[in-house]
Amino acid sequence: MTELWNWRIDQVRPVEVYPALADALGRVVMPLAVADPVRLPTYAVVCDVWQAPGEFATIVDCYGVPDGLPELPSIAALARLLDRNCLVRDDTLDETRHLLVAPDGSIRPVHFDVQETDDGEVLSNRRLCTEADPRCRGWSRCHRSRWAPDSVNPALAAA
Repeated sequence: MTELWNWRIDQVRPVEVYPALADALGRVVMPLAVADPVRLPTYAVVCDVWQAPGEFATIVDCYGVPDGLPELPSIAALARLLDRNCLVRDDTLDETRHLLVAPDGSIRPVHFDVQETDDGEVLSNRRLCTEADPRCRGWSRCHRSRWAPDSVNPALAAA
């Protein structure tokens, strides 16, 4: 259990996330605030869910996710269950670039304006990662990703 996942969800209350996440992961999900490490089942995932300002304001941190549990199919299943778009960081280490996971399980790269505030990172001005945008062309970090500009990957979690 070494994984840490950090996701964002588009406009959903934290209380709705816990049961959907348990269903998506097929595991017990314990809120961080009440998780007792001594009595924690070995198959449980500890999560913290809270609201922040900006777009995709519901933030989900999952701690101690088992190594064998795949992240992208898990977030795709959560997006489907909540019928909401979700975000996960991509592989470029560009703070503005994320992967948008739709309720149908499709995945596409997007960018946001990112502003640091006392309340955390605020995302705004969502835009597609596309060759039409000069910031995403040939020399950019976007082309070093397995999620190329203008790519839309088929559903991972349609089932």
